[in-house]
Amino acid sequence: MPRPPSPSIPEKEFVHGALKQSLRVDGRAMLEMRTPTLTFGPELGWVECAMGKTRVLAQVDGKMVKPPPERPLEGMITIHSELSPMASNEYEPGRPSEEEVTLTRMLDKVLRRSDTVDKESLCVLAGQRVWHIRLTIHILSNSGNMVDCACLAGIVALKHFRRPEVEVVGDEVTIHHPSERAPVPLSMHHTPFCLTFAFFPDPSTPPLLDPSHLEETLSAGLLSVALNAQRELCVVQKAGGIPLAPDDVLKIMDIAVTKARELDKLVEARLEEDWKTRNVEVR
Repeated sequence: MPRPPSPSIPEKEFVHGALKQSLRVDGRAMLEMRTPTLTFGPELGWVECAMGKTRVLAQVDGKMVKPPPERPLEGMITIHSELSPMASNEYEPGRPSEEEVTLTRMLDKVLRRSDTVDKESLCVLAGQRVWHIRLTIHILSNSGNMVDCACLAGIVALKHFRRPEVEVVGDEVTIHHPSERAPVPLSMHHTPFCLTFAFFPDPSTPPLLDPSHLEETLSAGLLSVALNAQRELCVVQKAGGIPLAPDDVLKIMDIAVTKARELDKLVEARLEEDWKTRNVEVR
């Protein structure tokens, strides 16, 4: 499948000229995000997140397994992400692109390695039975900044998910159906949000938040920051590109904290709205 043509020279010149004047092609301010739209599916743990035309579907499911002998008291979390030609004709099936590798690593750092979910709370019977939580991310459409969109969909799906209530008597484990007992939310330590900033070769061009596909293509470097509303920094990732002064990075951190708090309020409000439409007992 042929790759889409790279932006033409007039297109590049127009975008760079506009950005120098702090104007963006889609009319947003330099530090303005596309407001995320969260849609919840019929099942708990099924979330679609849209930021503009970038759309990501996240799904969580859980099953009981025997833990590995080296970690007998901890549950397991695996993240599987899929970037198919459905997202964009740039991607080929069966051959992981650079973007896919970056996405997989970022999801792993933000959602698994930052200890978002309390793994010890997933242990049912030490060394015998633990919960294995699997998060699957499907990129439905990519029109820029799919990493932030995927991380947001993943964290909201984990917060939305409920696992069945379990009763342990001696060595006997009973899993109760949701109709018998209310399912239990995952025990979460914190809620990290990922925010991506794009930088441009001209020093007079200020950095911008939540780049579109065209802005990503023309940028001279991207910086992704993951942090929670409590100002705790989880991940800073910069894959190549132009060097940044420490002061620039600190300015970005201040902006990221404000945006993370806004996202936290939005997510909590949407989850609360969704719970009001469900007749599941909330714990």
